[in-house]
Amino acid sequence: MTLAIAVHLVEHDPRWAERAQSLMAMLAPLNPPLLRLYHVGSTAIPGILAKPVIDIVGVASSMAALDAAEGRVRALGLGWHGEFGVDGRRFCTLDAPIAGGKDGEVERIANFHFYAAGSRHIKLQVAFRDYLRAHADVAADYAAEKRRIRALHPNDSVAYSAEKGPFIRAVLDKALAWHPADEL
Repeated sequence: MTLAIAVHLVEHDPRWAERAQSLMAMLAPLNPPLLRLYHVGSTAIPGILAKPVIDIVGVASSMAALDAAEGRVRALGLGWHGEFGVDGRRFCTLDAPIAGGKDGEVERIANFHFYAAGSRHIKLQVAFRDYLRAHADVAADYAAEKRRIRALHPNDSVAYSAEKGPFIRAVLDKALAWHPADEL
């Protein structure tokens, strides 16, 4: 089973922050094991082009505790996809039926990236978000790169995400050096 979907990019919607807060509130029954939540990804960066899919990073007390809560995660309507290519992550998705769509046709609403407290992946995602929020020129370059990649992979969100890797890695080095060394 593939999780690839068509790549649909839109201009920033200021309502995304409110949607992210609602999604994070929906996860309240998972505390514990969830300790903290962060709205990340392009929908968390004002003014940037994005897929209209909210990305949430969840910090769990441990992977064992989160794995034990898998049934509770699924009960919230989230799809559970295991690590899905990232060691130490539990990747979950939230889809909804498309209004007026064919039977069984859904659209992705949100991606949830759950990690154990102390995972370097938490810092990577938050530092990247914060760096682009603070550096509009880099955010504009990222938007241009996303347009270029969408033209290459219009119907494959997995390939689209992989193709963004080199740009993201280049920015991450700067973001990590710039980001405060606080505990995430």
